[in-house]
Amino acid sequence: MSFSQKTLKGAKVGHFKNTENCPSTAMPIPAEVCISMSQHLGPPCKPTVAKGDLVKVGTVIGDSDAFLSAPVHSSVSGTVKDITEIVTANGARSQVVIITTDGEQTVDENVKPPVVENHPDFVKAIRASGLVGLGGAGFPTHIKLNPRNLSEVDTLVVNAAECEPYITSDYRTIIERPQDILDGIAAIKKYLAITQVKIAVENNKPQAIELLRRMTADDSSIEVVSLRAIYPKGAEKVTTFETTGRMIKDGQLPADVGVIVNNITSVAFIGQYMRTGMPLVTKCLTVDGGAIAEPKNVIAPIGTRYKDVVAFCGGYKCPPKKLLMGGPMMGIAVFSDEYPVLKNNNALLALDESQTVVYPENPCIRCGRCLHACPFQLMPRAIEMAADNHNVDRLKKLNVMLCMECGCCSYVCPAKRNLTFTNKMAKQQVRASMPKK
Repeated sequence: MSFSQKTLKGAKVGHFKNTENCPSTAMPIPAEVCISMSQHLGPPCKPTVAKGDLVKVGTVIGDSDAFLSAPVHSSVSGTVKDITEIVTANGARSQVVIITTDGEQTVDENVKPPVVENHPDFVKAIRASGLVGLGGAGFPTHIKLNPRNLSEVDTLVVNAAECEPYITSDYRTIIERPQDILDGIAAIKKYLAITQVKIAVENNKPQAIELLRRMTADDSSIEVVSLRAIYPKGAEKVTTFETTGRMIKDGQLPADVGVIVNNITSVAFIGQYMRTGMPLVTKCLTVDGGAIAEPKNVIAPIGTRYKDVVAFCGGYKCPPKKLLMGGPMMGIAVFSDEYPVLKNNNALLALDESQTVVYPENPCIRCGRCLHACPFQLMPRAIEMAADNHNVDRLKKLNVMLCMECGCCSYVCPAKRNLTFTNKMAKQQVRASMPKK
């Protein structure tokens, strides 16, 4: 399979960047936080504290020996009230550490700037920070920065596209923390021997593009690339292709084509962490939607319950019809505002009834819009028919596993067919057919 610049498309979705001019604001420390042990792609951490323990800001409260993992730190100082379970947004169960805060925000004495002299030190430090992909994926960053083919990696792509409607938290990172971004880039370049950097920003953020170009004008190794504002320009494979011309095939990682892709807020965190040693304990998220009284960009301690975040934003101005963790295209619906803020949580949308209309599905009219909107030229209607017939061989030939569930096909479908969900279920059929390890 291949695609070209000409055929790499998407969907023209509304931007709704209502909070782009809202400075990031730290909310008060809540009376209690609920910190999940499942905040990264991979096996969950196990609590390293017990009920009644005193913790401080930056204290490690969860960790795992698994390869694909990252430690979890306390975002507050206080006392461990309980260790229990919650049902996550995807229906699984996750252990959580509930901490009653003391309001002091005393910092753990082990929080110190890391001593880094080489690449192994750098990878170790990033793991100790607890950093995962802050754009939403939650992939442990230290693994991404330690590819098996390190000598073949020459390019860092800093993903600042932020193509999902409503979300502006990455944009605020650019406007408010440009030096952290440059420091993070410098650290990655130094310890991974990166020779070129591409910062990808959609062209609906001209102020961000101008600022980044001004800040990097004296460094010829850094290029700020302006992308057309067509969703999903921020998808990893799309951003890599748009900035470097390199195609990440099904089953490949960016490093396989010589690229490391990091979200821009992740890069800014690296710059800050190398200076302060403070692990990942807060998250800036955009709070918006028709049911939110005062939309804002909120800096919240990780583990803050959504109800406390919403209260900081003036509460609900009407009963929310749907709560989304993330954006409206790829976000995950949560069933309660008791759910806590996670590391990779870049938005909370509380949508009102007018924003959540569900249209009945109608028969396919064979217009081909889904095919033309798909960034990877997949054939959603053909996939739908193969899935209905449980034809796994056909699904494989149609490259269904390449689907990133971006939602473009469903968005453009005039028959309102739920093609993205069908693709998701089709991928499950393929996975179920694979030999058990």
